[in-house]
Amino acid sequence: MRKSVLIPVIGLFFTYSIQAQNNLDYYINQAKQNSPLIFENANLNKINDLEIQRIRAQYAKPQIGLTANYLFAPIISDNNNQLKFEANSAGASNYYGYDLGDTNGGQYQAFVSITQPLFNAGKIAAADEQIDIYKQINQNNTKLTEHEIEKVVADQYILCLQDNSQIRSIQEMLELLTEQKAVLQKLVENNIYKLSDYTLLNIEYQDYLSQLKSCETSYLSHLLDLNIICGINDTALVQLEKADISLKPGNPNSRFDEKFRLDSLNLVAQQKVFELNYKPQLNLYANTGLDALIISDIPQRFGFSAGFTFTYPLFDGNQKKINKNKTTILKKTLAFQKNNFDKQNLLQKTKIADELQSLDQRIRIAENQLNEYNSLLEIYKKEIQTGELSIINYLSVLKNIHQLKSEYNLLLFKKQAVINTYNYWSW
Repeated sequence: MRKSVLIPVIGLFFTYSIQAQNNLDYYINQAKQNSPLIFENANLNKINDLEIQRIRAQYAKPQIGLTANYLFAPIISDNNNQLKFEANSAGASNYYGYDLGDTNGGQYQAFVSITQPLFNAGKIAAADEQIDIYKQINQNNTKLTEHEIEKVVADQYILCLQDNSQIRSIQEMLELLTEQKAVLQKLVENNIYKLSDYTLLNIEYQDYLSQLKSCETSYLSHLLDLNIICGINDTALVQLEKADISLKPGNPNSRFDEKFRLDSLNLVAQQKVFELNYKPQLNLYANTGLDALIISDIPQRFGFSAGFTFTYPLFDGNQKKINKNKTTILKKTLAFQKNNFDKQNLLQKTKIADELQSLDQRIRIAENQLNEYNSLLEIYKKEIQTGELSIINYLSVLKNIHQLKSEYNLLLFKKQAVINTYNYWSW
């Protein structure tokens, strides 16, 4: 009866888990597809493409506009003490109001104007270069985000696998205890062992059932966290495939350094664009429309004009030099940050390599211990059948085996996590 109760309890986890099976690549791809940062960077590149179109329109294409003005400046004329309101003066000499030399009594203007910038190829090229660097920065940020995602998702995936391993280990112990309970029950009936021995074995069995439930809960929690990280809207309990996380060859030219290189290029491009403001600017302009002072003259005051505008800054308080010095300081800061990062990166990889070596040694020791324990367990199984072994000693050995297996599994998954970290820094 007790044995029949065990089967559905152990099978509870697998009843749900076999509904689906996913691997590490699936979760990494989902995380990349659902990443807000990657989506934002993709849109930033689209925005940069539109920005270069805007800049080219500003520097190369004509600007056409419509302007209209109306000035109403009436006066009150005094002609031999006779005051008279005049909307447009015919030439009064004694009056109250704005000076006629400034207003001419009124103004009616309506123009269609066109302005064509000239000789701006240098500005367009500098703007193209800066926008291109912006796009490279966004693309590199996307690569950095994807690399970060690969590490974070793999770390969480390893936690789930670790829970799975603990579940399997406990299930193995439960199966072993189930077999021994059946054997011990017969031995109790034959008065080889006491009922208290059987009760003690059953208590241990119940303890492992409790541990199994705890591990299943932990697995579900870690699995849901994995879904959250990857942006997966799913609460189903699924089984995960084993992950093949192995050491990758180190990159002599760290791709982390690309960020510093692009930031430095961006500073140079910004300085170049800033200094173009000090270049001479020539524009061609033309307009046509109405420009009249008196309403009655409007039909005869339609015309056109054309010309050039030229600007060339001579002095602005040495802003050009100040900005150049600022750029130089920022470039030195980037160079210092890059050098400091490279040092830390090298130390990180050295530290991780030492940790991997230590883990390999501990794993080999644990494997040897497990082999010895397995041999001892076979001996104990025979001694139980003949009543030569104390159940307390047997349970003590089982606990030691289970603890050693747990530690061994933890070492294996810790090694995977450490390899994942090493691959991250050696990118």
